[in-house]
Amino acid sequence: MKKKLRIKKNDEFQDVFRKGESFANRQFVVYVLEKPNQEYFRIGLSVSKKIGNAVVRNQIKRYIRQSFLELMEDVKNGSDYVVIARKPAAEMTFFQVKSSLVHVLKRSQALMFKTRKK
Repeated sequence: MKKKLRIKKNDEFQDVFRKGESFANRQFVVYVLEKPNQEYFRIGLSVSKKIGNAVVRNQIKRYIRQSFLELMEDVKNGSDYVVIARKPAAEMTFFQVKSSLVHVLKRSQALMFKTRKK
């Protein structure tokens, strides 16, 4: 992901946690903070050491990033998203991760599916 699409600083994470709204399912918690003057969306990832070793944590983060890349056209711009992975995410495939994220993002009304033909 491009640098401008990432949340890296602790202050930015804390801002989203304090002022944002949270939505969850069994695998993920997504915090959403609307920023109307921002032309793009940004994501921050949090995967705890409780979930697994570095290999497992990095795999989950790759799956989440790839899911957002594939959903980029459908995700609402002008918001910051912080995705926190929960324990069940460790045993999921990429397609399960993506469908779970789609579920949570729909609940948060962050997805705007455009009808398109493939």
